[in-house]
Amino acid sequence: MPLLHLFLVAVIQGITEFLPVSSSGHLILLPGLTGMDDQGQLIDVAVHVGTLGAVVLYFWSDVKTGLLGLPRLLRGRADTPGARLALALIVATIPVILCGAILHFTGLSDALRSVAVIGWTMLIFGVVLYWADQTGSDTKPGSDWPLRDALIMGLWQAISLIPGTSRSGITITGARRLGYRREDAARLSMLMSIPTILASGILLGGEVAFDANTAAMRDSAIAAGLSFVAALVALTLMMRLLRSISFTPYVIYRIVLGIVLLIYAYA
Repeated sequence: MPLLHLFLVAVIQGITEFLPVSSSGHLILLPGLTGMDDQGQLIDVAVHVGTLGAVVLYFWSDVKTGLLGLPRLLRGRADTPGARLALALIVATIPVILCGAILHFTGLSDALRSVAVIGWTMLIFGVVLYWADQTGSDTKPGSDWPLRDALIMGLWQAISLIPGTSRSGITITGARRLGYRREDAARLSMLMSIPTILASGILLGGEVAFDANTAAMRDSAIAAGLSFVAALVALTLMMRLLRSISFTPYVIYRIVLGIVLLIYAYA
């Protein structure tokens, strides 16, 4: 695959994975609007691995806490902060795994990969994000994430399987409606991405890994590295900006892009 194509895919994935603007939607639009070949599942998995590395590094303190609590949880005890965090992440991931498997094995996921669908989801869920961000309270501390809230955010996350919705955007929407501050909503959303990306990578990676040749593995390594850098930069900037601004700039971007895509799709 040409280096420019790898660069575009990796940077688009890295920048948009953690911003509430839909990475999957942008990756679908790249070949659809430019005429480039679809990058394929192997590159998709690679860039997701890169973004996974970025979120693990950025939130290493929380990740470490959850990992240390996992053995205790496996013994049936959720009596430490780490064990409770691990359990909440598991609960939050179950809905998207079940719904994702259904869409994948029925072929419905391919049917949703259209410019029109992405245009509508960009527009609709951009407005929903604005509503949730403007009307949501700041009453819940991010350090306290009960299982009920984890399940609710997990159900919101399942909606992100529709291209253009944005996994981070829809989970942040759910968190803001539950009363979490913007920074805490973004943090919980990013932590939820770790098991979700892992599950997706295992599902898709297992299907293509055995057929990969040396050139494909080289391209995958390049894409993963580039997406890691892009994702780390985007994540750092977003978390800093949330201390002083709302999600409105992302909403405006989604609405404008959604309108443009709908005009393109129905023209």
